Amino acid sequence: MEETAATSSFKIILGSSSVARRKILADMGYEFTVMSADIDEKGIRMENPEELVMALAEAKASAVVSKLRTIDNQAKDDKQTLVIASDTEEAITPELAIGDHKKNAEPTLLLTCDQVVVYEGIIREKPSNKEEARQFIKGYSGARAATVSSVLVTNLSTGFKKGDWDRVEIYFHDIPDHIIDNLIEEGTVLYVAGGLIIEHPLVLPYIKNVVGTTDSVMGLPKALTERLIREAL
Repeated sequence: MEETAATSSFKIILGSSSVARRKILADMGYEFTVMSADIDEKGIRMENPEELVMALAEAKASAVVSKLRTIDNQAKDDKQTLVIASDTEEAITPELAIGDHKKNAEPTLLLTCDQVVVYEGIIREKPSNKEEARQFIKGYSGARAATVSSVLVTNLSTGFKKGDWDRVEIYFHDIPDHIIDNLIEEGTVLYVAGGLIIEHPLVLPYIKNVVGTTDSVMGLPKALTERLIREAL
Protein backbone atom coordinates (compact mmCIF):
# COMPACT_ATOMS: atom_id res chain seq x y z
CA MET A 1 0.00 0.00 0.00
CA GLU A 2 1.42 3.40 -0.97
CA GLU A 3 2.11 5.85 1.83
CA THR A 4 -0.03 8.98 1.94
CA ALA A 5 1.28 12.37 2.97
CA ALA A 6 -0.49 12.04 6.30
CA THR A 7 1.08 8.65 7.14
CA SER A 8 4.52 9.14 5.59
CA SER A 9 7.49 8.19 7.76
CA PHE A 10 9.71 11.17 7.03
CA LYS A 11 10.06 14.75 8.18
CA ILE A 12 9.98 17.87 6.02
CA ILE A 13 11.70 21.20 6.50
CA LEU A 14 10.39 23.96 4.23
CA GLY A 15 13.28 26.33 3.57
CA SER A 16 11.04 29.27 2.71
CA SER A 17 9.30 32.13 4.47
CA SER A 18 6.56 32.25 1.78
CA VAL A 19 3.04 32.12 3.20
CA ALA A 20 1.73 30.78 -0.12
CA ARG A 21 4.21 27.88 -0.13
CA ARG A 22 3.36 27.02 3.47
CA LYS A 23 -0.33 26.93 2.58
CA ILE A 24 0.19 24.75 -0.51
CA LEU A 25 2.40 22.26 1.34
CA ALA A 26 -0.14 22.06 4.18
CA ASP A 27 -2.97 21.58 1.65
CA MET A 28 -0.96 18.65 0.21
CA GLY A 29 -1.34 16.98 3.61
CA TYR A 30 2.22 17.36 4.91
CA GLU A 31 3.32 18.39 8.36
CA PHE A 32 6.55 20.38 8.31
CA THR A 33 8.78 22.87 10.07
CA VAL A 34 9.87 26.15 8.51
CA MET A 35 13.41 27.52 8.37
CA SER A 36 14.10 30.50 6.12
CA ALA A 37 17.37 30.65 4.18
CA ASP A 38 17.99 34.42 4.43
CA ILE A 39 20.39 34.61 1.47
CA ASP A 40 21.30 37.61 -0.68
CA GLU A 41 19.34 36.64 -3.77
CA LYS A 42 20.65 39.65 -5.72
CA GLY A 43 24.15 38.23 -5.34
CA ILE A 44 23.28 35.38 -7.73
CA ARG A 45 22.73 36.53 -11.32
CA MET A 46 22.07 34.49 -14.45
CA GLU A 47 20.48 35.38 -17.78
CA ASN A 48 18.55 32.12 -18.11
CA PRO A 49 15.50 32.10 -15.76
CA GLU A 50 15.49 28.32 -15.34
CA GLU A 51 19.17 28.28 -14.39
CA LEU A 52 18.65 31.24 -12.03
CA VAL A 53 15.78 29.71 -10.03
CA MET A 54 17.66 26.41 -9.70
CA ALA A 55 20.84 28.19 -8.56
CA LEU A 56 18.85 30.16 -5.97
CA ALA A 57 17.14 27.01 -4.68
CA GLU A 58 20.59 25.40 -4.33
CA ALA A 59 21.94 28.44 -2.47
CA LYS A 60 18.96 28.42 -0.12
CA ALA A 61 19.47 24.71 0.59
CA SER A 62 23.15 25.32 1.44
CA ALA A 63 22.19 28.17 3.77
CA VAL A 64 19.59 26.08 5.62
CA VAL A 65 21.99 23.12 5.93
CA SER A 66 24.56 25.50 7.46
CA LYS A 67 21.96 26.64 10.00
CA LEU A 68 21.12 23.01 10.84
CA ARG A 69 24.80 22.22 11.39
CA THR A 70 25.05 25.18 13.75
CA ILE A 71 22.04 23.87 15.69
CA ASP A 72 23.57 20.39 15.79
CA ASN A 73 26.93 21.68 17.01
CA GLN A 74 25.24 23.82 19.65
CA ALA A 75 23.27 20.80 20.85
CA LYS A 76 26.47 18.76 21.11
CA ASP A 77 28.22 21.57 23.01
CA ASP A 78 25.28 21.82 25.41
CA LYS A 79 25.37 18.05 25.95
CA GLN A 80 29.09 18.10 26.73
CA THR A 81 28.64 21.01 29.13
CA LEU A 82 25.92 19.12 31.01
CA VAL A 83 28.07 15.97 31.21
CA ILE A 84 30.95 17.95 32.71
CA ALA A 85 28.63 19.72 35.15
CA SER A 86 26.79 16.66 36.46
CA ASP A 87 28.71 13.59 35.24
CA THR A 88 25.39 11.74 34.99
CA GLU A 89 23.77 10.29 31.87
CA GLU A 90 20.36 11.53 32.98
CA ALA A 91 21.50 15.14 32.63
CA ILE A 92 22.30 14.77 28.92
CA THR A 93 19.68 16.57 26.81
CA PRO A 94 18.52 14.72 23.68
CA GLU A 95 19.75 16.06 20.34
CA LEU A 96 17.37 18.19 18.37
CA ALA A 97 15.23 15.98 16.16
CA ILE A 98 15.61 18.52 13.36
CA GLY A 99 19.32 17.80 13.21
CA ASP A 100 19.14 14.05 13.82
CA HIS A 101 20.04 12.50 10.47
CA LYS A 102 21.67 9.25 11.55
CA LYS A 103 21.42 6.01 9.58
CA ASN A 104 18.43 4.64 11.48
CA ALA A 105 16.70 7.98 11.99
CA GLU A 106 13.50 9.01 10.27
CA PRO A 107 14.52 10.64 6.96
CA THR A 108 14.36 14.42 6.84
CA LEU A 109 13.71 16.18 3.54
CA LEU A 110 14.57 19.83 2.96
CA LEU A 111 12.47 21.69 0.38
CA THR A 112 13.87 24.91 -1.08
CA CYS A 113 12.29 26.92 -3.89
CA ASP A 114 12.55 30.05 -5.96
CA GLN A 115 10.47 31.84 -8.56
CA VAL A 116 10.84 34.58 -11.14
CA VAL A 117 8.44 36.16 -13.61
CA VAL A 118 9.52 36.45 -17.24
CA TYR A 119 8.01 39.35 -19.20
CA GLU A 120 9.08 40.04 -22.80
CA GLY A 121 12.19 37.96 -22.17
CA ILE A 122 13.22 39.95 -19.08
CA ILE A 123 13.50 38.32 -15.64
CA ARG A 124 11.50 40.01 -12.91
CA GLU A 125 11.95 39.35 -9.21
CA LYS A 126 10.26 41.10 -6.26
CA PRO A 127 9.58 44.80 -7.00
CA SER A 128 12.08 47.10 -5.29
CA ASN A 129 9.42 49.76 -4.62
CA LYS A 130 5.82 50.78 -5.36
CA GLU A 131 6.66 52.46 -8.67
CA GLU A 132 8.38 49.35 -9.99
CA ALA A 133 5.41 47.24 -8.88
CA ARG A 134 3.08 49.61 -10.75
CA GLN A 135 5.26 49.39 -13.86
CA PHE A 136 5.27 45.59 -13.67
CA ILE A 137 1.49 45.26 -13.36
CA LYS A 138 0.74 47.86 -16.06
CA GLY A 139 2.95 45.83 -18.38
CA TYR A 140 0.80 42.72 -17.85
CA SER A 141 -2.36 44.58 -18.89
CA GLY A 142 -3.61 43.08 -22.16
CA ALA A 143 -0.38 41.10 -22.47
CA ARG A 144 1.18 37.88 -21.16
CA ALA A 145 3.88 36.81 -18.72
CA ALA A 146 5.32 33.55 -17.45
CA THR A 147 6.37 32.25 -14.05
CA VAL A 148 9.36 29.93 -13.68
CA SER A 149 9.36 28.08 -10.35
CA SER A 150 12.03 25.76 -8.99
CA VAL A 151 11.84 23.07 -6.32
CA LEU A 152 14.88 21.35 -4.83
CA VAL A 153 14.43 18.42 -2.43
CA THR A 154 17.48 17.45 -0.34
CA ASN A 155 17.45 14.22 1.67
CA LEU A 156 19.40 15.26 4.77
CA SER A 157 19.75 11.62 5.83
CA THR A 158 21.53 10.48 2.65
CA GLY A 159 22.78 13.70 1.04
CA PHE A 160 20.85 12.91 -2.16
CA LYS A 161 19.15 15.89 -3.79
CA LYS A 162 16.94 16.34 -6.82
CA GLY A 163 15.50 19.49 -8.32
CA ASP A 164 13.55 20.70 -11.32
CA TRP A 165 11.56 23.69 -12.53
CA ASP A 166 8.08 24.37 -13.86
CA ARG A 167 6.89 27.11 -16.23
CA VAL A 168 3.39 28.61 -16.50
CA GLU A 169 2.13 31.06 -19.13
CA ILE A 170 -0.43 33.68 -18.03
CA TYR A 171 -2.53 35.79 -20.40
CA PHE A 172 -4.24 38.98 -19.14
CA HIS A 173 -7.21 41.13 -20.09
CA ASP A 174 -6.71 44.90 -19.82
CA ILE A 175 -6.23 45.85 -16.16
CA PRO A 176 -7.82 49.24 -15.23
CA ASP A 177 -5.58 51.82 -13.56
CA HIS A 178 -7.76 51.98 -10.44
CA ILE A 179 -7.30 48.23 -9.92
CA ILE A 180 -3.53 48.69 -10.16
CA ASP A 181 -3.73 51.58 -7.68
CA ASN A 182 -5.69 49.41 -5.24
CA LEU A 183 -3.18 46.56 -5.58
CA ILE A 184 -0.27 48.90 -4.87
CA GLU A 185 -2.07 50.43 -1.89
CA GLU A 186 -2.94 47.01 -0.48
CA GLY A 187 0.75 46.13 -0.72
CA THR A 188 0.93 42.34 -1.07
CA VAL A 189 2.24 42.61 -4.63
CA LEU A 190 5.43 44.20 -3.30
CA TYR A 191 6.55 40.90 -1.77
CA VAL A 192 6.12 38.47 -4.67
CA ALA A 193 8.08 37.83 -7.87
CA GLY A 194 7.11 40.26 -10.59
CA GLY A 195 4.40 41.78 -8.38
CA LEU A 196 2.21 39.01 -9.74
CA ILE A 197 -0.55 37.31 -7.71
CA ILE A 198 -3.08 35.74 -10.07
CA GLU A 199 -5.22 34.34 -7.22
CA HIS A 200 -5.70 37.82 -5.71
CA PRO A 201 -9.41 38.83 -5.78
CA LEU A 202 -8.54 42.10 -7.53
CA VAL A 203 -6.46 40.34 -10.21
CA LEU A 204 -8.55 37.22 -10.84
CA PRO A 205 -11.22 38.92 -13.05
CA TYR A 206 -8.47 40.10 -15.42
CA ILE A 207 -6.89 36.70 -16.03
CA LYS A 208 -7.75 35.57 -19.55
CA ASN A 209 -6.00 32.19 -19.54
CA VAL A 210 -3.45 30.21 -17.55
CA VAL A 211 -1.43 27.49 -19.30
CA GLY A 212 -0.29 25.51 -16.27
CA THR A 213 -1.34 25.28 -12.64
CA THR A 214 -2.19 28.00 -10.13
CA ASP A 215 -0.13 26.31 -7.40
CA SER A 216 2.94 26.66 -9.62
CA VAL A 217 2.24 30.38 -10.09
CA MET A 218 1.92 30.65 -6.30
CA GLY A 219 5.43 29.25 -5.97
CA LEU A 220 5.12 25.53 -5.22
CA PRO A 221 4.02 23.25 -8.10
CA LYS A 222 2.33 20.31 -6.37
CA ALA A 223 2.92 17.59 -8.98
CA LEU A 224 6.60 18.48 -9.31
CA THR A 225 7.04 18.59 -5.53
CA GLU A 226 5.41 15.18 -5.05
CA ARG A 227 7.64 13.65 -7.74
CA LEU A 228 10.81 15.10 -6.28
CA ILE A 229 9.89 13.91 -2.76
CA ARG A 230 9.40 10.36 -4.06
CA GLU A 231 12.72 10.47 -5.93
CA ALA A 232 14.60 11.92 -2.95
CA LEU A 233 13.35 9.10 -0.72
